Amino acid sequence: MKLTLGFSPCPNDTFIFDALVHHKIDTEGLEFEVVFADVEQLNKWAFEGRLAITKLSYNAFTHCVNDYALLDSGSALGNNCGPLLIKKPTTILNTESKIAIPGKYTTANMLLGIAFPEHQNKVEILFSEIEIELLKGNVDAGLIIHENRFTYKEKGLEKVKDLGEFWEEETGLPIPLGGIVVKRNLPFEVQQKIERVLRRSVEYAFANPNSSAEYVKCHAQEMKKEVVDAHIALYVNDYSISLGSQGRKAVEKVFEKAGKEYSSVFVEGSKQ
Repeated sequence: MKLTLGFSPCPNDTFIFDALVHHKIDTEGLEFEVVFADVEQLNKWAFEGRLAITKLSYNAFTHCVNDYALLDSGSALGNNCGPLLIKKPTTILNTESKIAIPGKYTTANMLLGIAFPEHQNKVEILFSEIEIELLKGNVDAGLIIHENRFTYKEKGLEKVKDLGEFWEEETGLPIPLGGIVVKRNLPFEVQQKIERVLRRSVEYAFANPNSSAEYVKCHAQEMKKEVVDAHIALYVNDYSISLGSQGRKAVEKVFEKAGKEYSSVFVEGSKQ
């Protein structure tokens, strides 16, 4: 059985999916057609139901939970790994300030809305371009995710607020950034098979951290190795193997904060 699978070219995604994509593990007869895209593009495709399995932002998941169910493995979720609001040192922010965001449906934007509800002048920019637009003076502040956490200081920019830290203080829970979901209309036994195969892939990545190096490097563009390594270390952790009770509570808290109703979030029968 061949299934479409969407994830980003970011190191944390290529790291965890390498074994699955390249059959370094038992995929139980499943084949995957990989589609690479920025997370906000993946979010929008999820609203269209375009992919059988996809990475998406947890904020976006609240908008398509009736069509997709969350897998227990593969999430980017943890502590001290949330989005940062940054600016130039000389900039004074006010309610009219223009803020670059990596996408309307990203968890980062949801957190910005909770922490700074008065800031509504937002412009959507590809996450990798936000620092550039900020340095050019085209925006007053930027909401950064992914590897930009490791580069903004060397470009002379400063942090206004760590929104992951804000979330953790508000909720006492780890920050759920993105997860892997599967279409609910797939047969239940296929959903469970995908669950098993994905967990196997993540566990293989941890047990063989150098195995994915070439795949990760191939898609990391011009990222320095130390940034790639730091990126993986930050976003791939025990929650990526299994959400566990704390991770599940964090995901459910996102739905609560977003004011979204749901009857079931997870693939039925997945690990508790």
